[in-house]
Amino acid sequence: MTSEDKIVPEPNKDKNQAQSNDSQLPESQGRREALKALATVPVLGALAYGVYKKQKYDKTMHDVSDVFKLSKETATIPELQPNGKQIRLGIIGCGIRGKQLLRAAGFATPDSLQKLIDSSKKDKKDSRYQLFREQENLNIALTGVCDIFDTFAEEGIAAGSNINREGVGGKLGPAPKRYRHYQEMLAADDIDAVIIATPDHWHSTMAMDAAKAGKHVYVEKPLSWTVPETYMIREVIKQTGVVFQLGHQGRQVDSYHKAKEILDKGLLGHVSLIEVCTNRNDPNGAWVYDIHPTANPQTVDWKQFEGDPERVKEYMDYMTAHNLAKYVGPDARDKFSLERFFRWRCWWDYSTGLSGDLLTHEYDAVNQLMGVGIPHSATSSGGVYFFKDGRTVPDVLQTTFEFPDKDMTMLYSATLASNRNRGKVIMGHDASMEVGDTLTVKVDSGSTRYKEKIEKGIIKPDVPFYTYVPGKSNVDAVTSATELYFAQRGLLYSYLGGKRYDTTFLHIREWLECIRDNSKKTSCGIDAAFDEAITAHMGTRAYLEGRTMYWDKDKEEIVRGEIN
Repeated sequence: MTSEDKIVPEPNKDKNQAQSNDSQLPESQGRREALKALATVPVLGALAYGVYKKQKYDKTMHDVSDVFKLSKETATIPELQPNGKQIRLGIIGCGIRGKQLLRAAGFATPDSLQKLIDSSKKDKKDSRYQLFREQENLNIALTGVCDIFDTFAEEGIAAGSNINREGVGGKLGPAPKRYRHYQEMLAADDIDAVIIATPDHWHSTMAMDAAKAGKHVYVEKPLSWTVPETYMIREVIKQTGVVFQLGHQGRQVDSYHKAKEILDKGLLGHVSLIEVCTNRNDPNGAWVYDIHPTANPQTVDWKQFEGDPERVKEYMDYMTAHNLAKYVGPDARDKFSLERFFRWRCWWDYSTGLSGDLLTHEYDAVNQLMGVGIPHSATSSGGVYFFKDGRTVPDVLQTTFEFPDKDMTMLYSATLASNRNRGKVIMGHDASMEVGDTLTVKVDSGSTRYKEKIEKGIIKPDVPFYTYVPGKSNVDAVTSATELYFAQRGLLYSYLGGKRYDTTFLHIREWLECIRDNSKKTSCGIDAAFDEAITAHMGTRAYLEGRTMYWDKDKEEIVRGEIN
């Protein structure tokens, strides 16, 4: 018996009374009766059931409209500015994420597109190439590519010249210029804006240098590697006035807009606890990336990879001051290592760990929905419990963030050695909401707001009451388990205005439109980025030092010791 099939008994009503009043039938029982009737009409059954579901949905929403009412509005995508200027773009870092960002901007290598073409010929349902071909032209030119690994740079150039989005043998456009050092790119006159997709330890340094050079900045998360540079980059971005976007493409997820409406209307009641999680269970998910066969000391500029001397000093000063030498290295920083070059996320020497890589996505979503800001405190625990490969960054991490001004706690729990599906759950007194590609609300059995509806059997607690699946013209009070299964795994896509979009494409598009019109603001600007970085650093320092970290909001400092 599934939760949908459970019947809520009506107290003080005999059997005849219940049968004589259809309006008092629990919805699951009414559904079964309808299905029995429809079974006798095989030809029209499917159509009739669709009508029945629509009627059921309308009735349920009508019966609860005094306590649960949402707008029918969905997020839309604004038109590109007419006659907007072409933006000349440079990219710094053409590795895994760099190529994904290029593709979202409209540039992909002929080789990668040929694979999609071949796949679509074998499987007519594979529409990836068609969707990429139809992706909106953002009116940009890729004029510069910078990477310290020759092969990645060559792939970036190949993508940038493939302006017709064709496979192998297609007609190419002008090739972007290769830059071996990012400072050379920033000095170029034909670069208006840069996308930065390098390892964490270079993010803020490159972003600051780009802003000082007058280039608009899109930088991948996290914002910063060290705490001191977090303050520096905020000041530089604000002083220079360049258009800045941090790479949290979750800001564009359709279901988050509906979740925010639910929260803003108080439909969950007071939220006291939020649980967010990361679960992965394969080497790639644990940052054990492939080592490229063409990489060697002649094709990789290791000296540049080591990092900016000022940032490295900030990192070492912190580690030394707090007796954290066991987390440094163990290899010398100037020792060439292909493993560390491709799998840099595994070492604090270059990485921000689970906090910077994955927690930041979860925190930014919560900050987007609720405006929580920087937490009052952070406490962390965990360790390297599965991947015994010499890494210094933990593969299991738990962090508790306290927000006493909001009477709320946020728990982050992560493991890189289990695929168990755990969602992002916002728990209120009246209902809980799980948010991802879809959105599901379950009313709490102890709710005050919905108490009367529960007692009348109109609302069944602790089972899906409201589910929002982007792209559907309607929402069902109870979505089928099968549809929910696929939606939660990203196999049902987010839609805007009835059309499917890549969220990274939308995030880059938004940034570009803000460059063209400085009256518009990016959704993940420098203030949101600062909140994200400080929150992640609090979690990381709590783990490294083994103690609770606090945020002194008056002094804007991470401190050790309780703040009154």
